[in-house]
Amino acid sequence: MPAESRILVVDDEPDICELVKEILVDEGYQVITAQNGEKARECFSTQEPDLVLLDIWMPDVDGISLLKEWQQNTGLHCPVVMMSGHGSVETAVEATRSGAYDFIEKPLSMGKLLLTVAKALESRSESHQAAPTQSKREEALVPMGNSIQMQALRQKAEKAAEHDASVLISGEPGAGKETLARYIHSCSANSESPFLLLDSNAQSDHDATQYLRGDKNSPGLLKQVGDGTLYITDLCTLPLDLQNVLDGVLERGQYTPIGNTRVLQFTGRIIAACSESLEPMLRSGKFLERLYFHLNVLPLEVPPLRDRLEDVPELVKFFSEYFPNRDRLPYRMFSVAAVNRMRNYFWPGNVRELRNLIKRLLILGQSTDVAVVEVDEAIRQSDAEPAYKTSHHPEVFDMPLREAREQFEREYLVYQLRKADGSVGKLSEAVGMERTHLYRKLRSLGIDPKTVNRGEQ
Repeated sequence: MPAESRILVVDDEPDICELVKEILVDEGYQVITAQNGEKARECFSTQEPDLVLLDIWMPDVDGISLLKEWQQNTGLHCPVVMMSGHGSVETAVEATRSGAYDFIEKPLSMGKLLLTVAKALESRSESHQAAPTQSKREEALVPMGNSIQMQALRQKAEKAAEHDASVLISGEPGAGKETLARYIHSCSANSESPFLLLDSNAQSDHDATQYLRGDKNSPGLLKQVGDGTLYITDLCTLPLDLQNVLDGVLERGQYTPIGNTRVLQFTGRIIAACSESLEPMLRSGKFLERLYFHLNVLPLEVPPLRDRLEDVPELVKFFSEYFPNRDRLPYRMFSVAAVNRMRNYFWPGNVRELRNLIKRLLILGQSTDVAVVEVDEAIRQSDAEPAYKTSHHPEVFDMPLREAREQFEREYLVYQLRKADGSVGKLSEAVGMERTHLYRKLRSLGIDPKTVNRGEQ
């Protein structure tokens, strides 16, 4: 019962401690709070909590070090959920590898928080092992990025996960539609149930229909998914036979296997994706209007990577650790200049292209550091060349205003820094900006004055 569960909340921000405490107490939990590592150690050893919500960044000790300390000295007698709003994605793998049950990003989504708390406490009654959690998290990656677009998208996805209604995800190829679908499934109450894919391109129309409905001899996807999620990879390629089957399932909540007379109930959720607008197919009658309305209950759109280039550094950091951990590829450091080059590329292949490019750089690299010339060469070899390179106007004209302004500021300040021989003092006088503000601007643009004269920027 919730009232029997004791939760230790560790965060150096008093407001967050009190807010989380109030919410958990309202749900019937007993709550202890600690605002530094020393107090957290004391509460962990004397209060014997059933669950710990642990912030990563604290003044006396970071949360991951504290987690490792508990793991090594006393062993974890309860699940630990990490919390952070700074560098959360790049540290998620390390946290789970160190024994954390899960990882929650700030600002906290209260729905996600309560769901994670409930699952963590349930897991404690079954097992104290954290390794399966790490495997599960790697299978269902979080849609990454701290841009406004991605924060809003994650919040909508978490809200959608609270219900069983159908979800329609739109977005360009490679933008991360399947990742978002898996994230919704992982946040849902039925996350332990199957997540199955329906790819209509994999079979002929008849085989696909049988694959979906099943027959007397074999269960189809609709039965295998149970209370889980059926993910349709691309509605634009879905034949009419399958459309009619899915329309009937969503209309009546039931279906009949091929060659069988027994009616079966469908209790799962359908998440569908499309890479192009369905309107032309609707007008031409190639897509059922009824099915479209059944699926388009909760519409979500994954923005292309070129519209959120500020997320590129975070993605680079994540994948540069993800592949060495998962595939045992060599670990390589991406210089600030290399990351800046990737941040100013338009990524026509979206996150999939960036992911593949990083993997290629890890495999083919000879040194421990990734240089700008390697990134340029990898981009030139990419199958997805940006169309904007063939235009007659400057590349910056094709960027959103914010990115165009940042690129101009970066190139302008690098130019002025070189004229000033790397001296921030001289730069401050030349550009008419107070030195403290100038340092912040240089940091936000990823410019290191020490490397400018070496030609790394």
